[in-house]
Amino acid sequence: MTRRDAVDVVAAVTGAVLIAGALVIIWVSRVQFGGTDVYVSELGETGASTARQFEIALLLVVAGGALVAFAGKDVRSRIRLLAIWAPAVSIWIACGFFLAASQVTCRAGCPLPTFSPFDWQDLTHITCAVLAFAAACLAMLQTAFAVDHRHLARFSLTTAIAVAAISGLGGILSLARFDTELGGYAEFTATSLAIAWVVVYGVAIAVDRARGQRARERPVGAESGDIRSSSRLASPTST
Repeated sequence: MTRRDAVDVVAAVTGAVLIAGALVIIWVSRVQFGGTDVYVSELGETGASTARQFEIALLLVVAGGALVAFAGKDVRSRIRLLAIWAPAVSIWIACGFFLAASQVTCRAGCPLPTFSPFDWQDLTHITCAVLAFAAACLAMLQTAFAVDHRHLARFSLTTAIAVAAISGLGGILSLARFDTELGGYAEFTATSLAIAWVVVYGVAIAVDRARGQRARERPVGAESGDIRSSSRLASPTST
């Protein structure tokens, strides 16, 4: 294992551990907050007993995600439309929006918007959270088509679809102020899946680097067993 590989292993493992810790904090905070219709953003609302824990969790996601993205910066998508930038860039963008969301939190009642009176704080937090989820889903989709490792590819594609669908459902129910209990569960589930995906992604990067599987100077047409693109076009379910 080269020094570069060793650096990536340390970054990926450290990032995965930080993100796993963030997930635990969010789960514990939700239990402490009480109620089954709690949206994740409510954990950090102004005056909430879990506000500090919410901030710490998001900051751990930001730090861990940045490290995992650094370790996987060589990953590229095979699909031209998804290859405009690397999945690492999408993860970094998501981290940026999560950082903003950690510092600009909701008022009481957010993210169930009434906008009466209109409040820039709520709008800023909700917008950052939505854009962070969108960037994370894009990273999952890019990874699903950037690998020749069918298990990680399937996991990435499945998680991207699930997070987009479930978070979308939670958002619609929030906007409609209808069945907020289901909406809270939907948002919490989507958040947990998105965070878990980054953990798995980081572990996969670490294992890849530990084995010294970095696609260096391979001839065009050669197949790659690691988790970055080879020149052979394949779908997430290819063998």
